[in-house]
Amino acid sequence: MAHIKTKDINPDIRLAGMIARPLLARMNEKSFRRAQRLMNKFMKGHLPNNMNVEQRYIDRPDGSKLRLLVVLPKAPKPSATGVLWLHGGGYALGVPEMDLHYARKIQAVTNSVVVMPDYRLSIEAPYPAALSDAYLALKWFKNNAQQLGVNPQQLFVAGDSAGGGLTAALTLYARDQHEIDVAFQMPLYPMIDDQPTESSKNNDAPVWNTYNNRHAWQLYLAVNMAPVIYRNTRHRHERWITDICHRPIPSSAPSNPSTMKRGSTSLTSKKAGVPASIDIYTGGFHALDLFGGKSELGKEATEKWQHALKYASEHYFSEEN
Repeated sequence: MAHIKTKDINPDIRLAGMIARPLLARMNEKSFRRAQRLMNKFMKGHLPNNMNVEQRYIDRPDGSKLRLLVVLPKAPKPSATGVLWLHGGGYALGVPEMDLHYARKIQAVTNSVVVMPDYRLSIEAPYPAALSDAYLALKWFKNNAQQLGVNPQQLFVAGDSAGGGLTAALTLYARDQHEIDVAFQMPLYPMIDDQPTESSKNNDAPVWNTYNNRHAWQLYLAVNMAPVIYRNTRHRHERWITDICHRPIPSSAPSNPSTMKRGSTSLTSKKAGVPASIDIYTGGFHALDLFGGKSELGKEATEKWQHALKYASEHYFSEEN
């Protein structure tokens, strides 16, 4: 494994990188489970007093409950944008509470209601459990849009890291189900490919590295890492939704406006004639806006996605009635 030297990290966030590097140095199933127990104990259910956050519970098909955090604006206005936010954590850990700061930043620049599902993690149930929960939350959002003061033609999906991967996956899945028209998606540094890429192989950068990435994908897919090659290559990229043995990210693009922030791999949205943008930060590392949030680079990254989201809230609407 090649070593990411200090000089390779943008000078603006080097100190943050030195602090962040050991936090998730080598994660496997045991350490993911240990970290999740701590999150459940110290973060789950702990809601800030200065935000209007409600916990809701909705039924899954098997009768179990999916918990949602519903973040309402302090001063509600008509026709809010609905943002379904999916938290990160490598699909293996995390709770929506840890991403409430994103909801705060979303509402700072938009008139919006943010719904954050506590989707099932890979240490509880592998793919497609998280995707199923995300879609269930999106359907609930659509069915309750009027009650929440949300414009049903402005349902957005966004998330960071694994939540960014789920964002892309959910948008594709919703498209294929023909039930919900997602108006805009925004994956932040998304975890979207189980196969080695230029940015994921031989990587020991702070926060998320090759070792963690491989173990997280193994837990999520619950199969070995080899991709399945289909004889009918025309459809091989579409079958991931129903076939767990296939790598989970198709090369076909979502059919609605999208923006991919701080990623190294772009969806092929532009090839399909769909407006898309991608921001790349040289010398940056995974979740630089969190660990280097006070740096100029971190602030720039946050301001750029806020600008993109604000623009989308003013210009992107679905055609669905």
